[in-house]
Parts: sequence; C-alpha cells; structure tokens
Amino acid sequence: MADPYATLGVARGASEADIKKAYRKLAKELHPDRNRDNPKAAERFGQVTGAYDLLTDKDKRARFDRGEIDGDGNPTAPFGFGGGGRGQPGGGFRSDGFDMGGMGGAGGPDVNDIFEGLFGGRNRGAGAGGGFAGGFGRRQPPPKGGNVAYALRVPFVDAATRAPQRVTLASGSTIDLKLPAGVETGTQMRLAGKGDEGPGGAGDAIVTIEVQPHRFFTRDGDDVRLNLPITLKEAVEGGKVKCPTVENPVMVAVPPGATSGKTLRLKGKGFHRKNGERGDQLVTLVVDVPAEDAALKSFVAGWDGGGNPRASMGV
Repeated sequence: MADPYATLGVARGASEADIKKAYRKLAKELHPDRNRDNPKAAERFGQVTGAYDLLTDKDKRARFDRGEIDGDGNPTAPFGFGGGGRGQPGGGFRSDGFDMGGMGGAGGPDVNDIFEGLFGGRNRGAGAGGGFAGGFGRRQPPPKGGNVAYALRVPFVDAATRAPQRVTLASGSTIDLKLPAGVETGTQMRLAGKGDEGPGGAGDAIVTIEVQPHRFFTRDGDDVRLNLPITLKEAVEGGKVKCPTVENPVMVAVPPGATSGKTLRLKGKGFHRKNGERGDQLVTLVVDVPAEDAALKSFVAGWDGGGNPRASMGV
C-alpha cells in the first residue's frame, strides 16, 4: 500500500514525462538481469513497475489522488474508516460517538443525508436498525493477487517487424505476445489475470520490453540506419547493389560518382508507428578502398588525383 509517488521519487504534481523518466532510471538500476543475486532488487522492481502502471493510468491516478484507491489500486474504505482517516487524527470514529470531524455534532450536517447522497439512499431501511447498515455493512471485495514483473529481451529485427514473442510465465505456461506499434525499450505490456493468485482473482503480468542492439542496424526514432559498404568501382560507375533490410534484402541504385556519406532512403522499411504508418531505412554509403590492390595503385600513380576535395574548407 505504498505511495506510488514516493516509490518513484516524484512529486504529486509530476508530469507524465517526469514519471516516465523516473521509472526508466529505477527500472534500469533494479532490472532483474542486473541483480540476479539480489531478490530484494527484484521485489523493488515489481513495486516500481506497479507504481508506474498506476500513475500512468489517468483514471487510477485521479482516483488515488482523491483517496478512493490505495497504492495497490484497491478501494479504500469511505472517509478512511478503519484507521488513519482524514476527518479525525487516527480515524473516523471517536469513543464518544460518530464525530466524523465535526459532522455528527449539534448543528452539523445530517450524517444520514450525506450517506444517502453517497450511497443513493441505501442506508435507510437496509436492514434491522436501518441507519448505517446499508452504507457501512457492505464488505469490500477481496483483493486480487499481486502483479508479477517480467523482462523480455526482443531482437532488434523482431521489434522492427513486430514478430510474435513467446513468454514463459512463472506458472510454466507459455503465451505468444504480439508486439505493439511503436515498441521500444521500456515499453510495458499487461497480461490480465496472469499474475499471482489472490482471494479476488489473479493479478496481472507486467512485461517490460528491452530491444537488443543489432550488429549493423541502428535505430533513429522510427527509422533504421545502416552503413552500406560499396566498392570503388561501384562508387565511380554506379549501379545496383544488394542491401539488407529488417525484412528481406533489396536492390538499391547507387548513383555514378557516389561518395562516402551519401544517404539513400528506403521508404517503409523502419519501425511501425502508433498511427499505423512506418518509418524508413536510411542507407549511408561507405566507399571501401582495398589496402593492397596492384592495379589500383598503378592507376593512381598515373592519375592527377581529381583535384582538391577540401578546397571548400579553405585548406
């Protein structure tokens, strides 16, 4: 029942961006893969994830701020009854009757009228003795089991193409996940009813995604970048060359006289965006000059070099 703001170390008025930033910092420090010998870190990771989940849900956050639910998302008793209430220090009841922070004294508002407004008049005639039986005789629903945090490493290409990912749960069962559009490191997926069992049903599984790096692809927002080596002959003469993408290799046209650093754009070969569109693949050409090539050395020996490519830099 910890305060989710305190758990993440943010102020109550923190923006969603501040909450996300605080969560990412803590999740990185407490990630189970980095704390394999520290079970307390794994427990703390689950708490941090639960706090982040509550505060990024606008409805739950508003209900928590109003005191309607606790830090675990469970309903609180009306007016704080049961200890620590807001009306009186230490709770809502006093030994001399129902004070409710001044509501039950002479001249104060009619408590029954207040309860009638809250509970739609169910307190009247709800049972023997009427009065409070309808409003306070009801039991809170049994709590659900706890949420369980999972970390899922997703290969770069799978993240870009949204390939299904198989997750093995603590119960031993497996489930195939469909990655959401816009997936990135830190993205969370909720699996309802896949957490710990509890009196009120099972909690949820919270899966945090970590996109693994690739040996030659890199990510730039929703775009994919690639440095593509080409030969000197291909650079001078131009032509079609094969280029890898996150899906299948394609042929790209190298323009005659291409230099290192020239970038070609392959539309729709990047990451899926949340709006249904897709980023591009940006291919940067890199001219590969062989270190030992007798024919090339012979040619260059009788060539004037093609001028000064650094003239524009004043050197």
